[in-house]
Amino acid sequence: MNPILLDFPHEFETDRLLLRCPLPGDGSMVREAIVESHVELKEWMPWAVNLPSVEESEENVRRAHARFLLRDDLRLHMFEKLSGQFVGSTGLHRINWPVGRFEIGYWIRTTASGQGLVTEAVHGLVDWACEHLNARRIEIRCDARNLRSRKVAERAGFHLEAMLRQDEPDVEGLPSDTPIYVKLKLPNGTWGYAS
Repeated sequence: MNPILLDFPHEFETDRLLLRCPLPGDGSMVREAIVESHVELKEWMPWAVNLPSVEESEENVRRAHARFLLRDDLRLHMFEKLSGQFVGSTGLHRINWPVGRFEIGYWIRTTASGQGLVTEAVHGLVDWACEHLNARRIEIRCDARNLRSRKVAERAGFHLEAMLRQDEPDVEGLPSDTPIYVKLKLPNGTWGYAS
């Protein structure tokens, strides 16, 4: 089936979070979180090296919304349920629909870090992808030096499958190593890793 014809929920909840697809009008709150978290984000995220304008952030959000509808990329915005505050972004990227492969990416605003929200979001994404997207393989990739991101993958029960040497450019354009953490849907329907 063509992925654009797939119907699935555009939002879901975890214990503390509401995760939903980007919507027009989200740009200013996304930019506010990027500005607040610029020092941390620019160390690992090439898109965060230069601060975006409000207009650039809104354009980015609208493009993400369109890509979600086209099923090219499934970015999700994270909101704390109690306060309603935008706390970061996650989603499923580098999608291979025929084999059910997805890659989880994430970032969180500085004031919301250290509370386990990203790990909670990752658990929710795995459940959502399994239930609605026929996921069979979910990956988390990051710069090997980004220990906080790696810890999220490990806390969420992902297995370090490989380390790609000099795989991707870092924010300065220099080659960096990329660990690939994986969860597989096993024959018994559970998630884990079988070697």
